[in-house]
Amino acid sequence: MKKLLSAAAALALLTQPAIAFAKDQEPVKISGPANAKGVTSVAIGAFNVGFIFESIDQTAASGGLMGAFGGTTKAKSELVGVTAEMMQAITDAAYADFVSQLTAGGYTVQPAADLFGHAMLAKTKSQAVPLDINIALEKGSKGKATYYKPTALPSLLMVPGDFLGSGISSMGINMAAGQAVGALNNYARDSGIGVIDVVYLIDFSQQKRPGAFSFGGLQVNSALSVSADYSRMTLIAPSGKQVVITVKAPVAVEGEFIEKSDASSGTDKALQSGANVAGGVAAAMGFGGLRFGKTRKFAFTAKPGNYEEGAAKAASLASEMLLGRRYLPNPS
Repeated sequence: MKKLLSAAAALALLTQPAIAFAKDQEPVKISGPANAKGVTSVAIGAFNVGFIFESIDQTAASGGLMGAFGGTTKAKSELVGVTAEMMQAITDAAYADFVSQLTAGGYTVQPAADLFGHAMLAKTKSQAVPLDINIALEKGSKGKATYYKPTALPSLLMVPGDFLGSGISSMGINMAAGQAVGALNNYARDSGIGVIDVVYLIDFSQQKRPGAFSFGGLQVNSALSVSADYSRMTLIAPSGKQVVITVKAPVAVEGEFIEKSDASSGTDKALQSGANVAGGVAAAMGFGGLRFGKTRKFAFTAKPGNYEEGAAKAASLASEMLLGRRYLPNPS
């Protein structure tokens, strides 16, 4: 097994310097580590890679003249140029790399047919492939993501906690996730084999989201990363108990993967600037400040070939972090 990235190495990958970790803080959060003890053989029940295509990030608007000359308070970012074939290739590469790391770490990985041939799994309906989800991001931001499964797995399953949906449309997905985890638990109990569920969410813009800075304004940079808090691995032991390892520091790679441009129209900018100046004048005259701030649209265009390489690299680094010996015991 590859060695776990040190906390310092993981931090060097970050593209959000305003977010700092204490020296004794780990890049992952682990729940129930003792539950993995004795598990040497595993089956992979789910390995889902999500791709954010749109995000709307906002801060509280700045009032008066501060709003006129301050930073962006609302940013709408869209990714274009990523095809279904590109996302499938990234997912397949990430899955193959994860299996390779598991095997190198001393785990025996059971064929997918053994798991999905189990009576309970045979009755479990796959989610739509690909799966589109409106996701709730931190601090009131929101986004849209599309999830893919590896070609090697016959179904796209999720377990509770794999995503944070936004809106009524996610209710059905949550219900299906509850049924899926029940089926995976039954397989683990009946077979004596642990079941692994993995979900990675690939972000394309590396926004400094609300709360990551002091004076307001969203800074939007292009990079590729496996998102913190929305990416994790779950191990279901034959006992029915779980180990959950969650990425807490974005695993980012920088390179020529994406071209960023300001897609805001000149009319939009002029109207917002005028509204903010008017609000500032009203405040100065004692009529109260109108709170507007700036809204900007950003377009991110993926570079074919480079984008797939960068996303697969970020996923590989995330797998290396999650499978570190400090978090899962070495069965050998």
